[in-house]
Amino acid sequence: MRHQKTRHKLSRTTAHRKALLANLCVEIIDHERIKTTEAKAKALKPEIEKLISLARRGDLHARRQAIATLQHPDKGVVHKLFEEIAPRYAERPGGYTRILKLGPRMSDSTEMVYIELV
Repeated sequence: MRHQKTRHKLSRTTAHRKALLANLCVEIIDHERIKTTEAKAKALKPEIEKLISLARRGDLHARRQAIATLQHPDKGVVHKLFEEIAPRYAERPGGYTRILKLGPRMSDSTEMVYIELV
């Protein structure tokens, strides 16, 4: 049974949603702060937190799981996640990201936010 397993669907197919979240994860690892919509940020938050928790483990299996999740051939992003970002949160039990509201976007009034690593 899949009780309490709801996810943010973002009006996309499964493949499109996975690709979108993987790309957003790569960008937040690379830049450490990105500007996006509130719905995408709320969907991204659990994904990036799981990746950082995986990177804190630091073993080869965790590294391969991160590469599979990120769907990214560039090993530099995975290296940065494991070597720079994960040690920063070694003593922190969770809550690696922060969402800062910016207000509505001019064109369609969608709520915009910054999502950043704490």
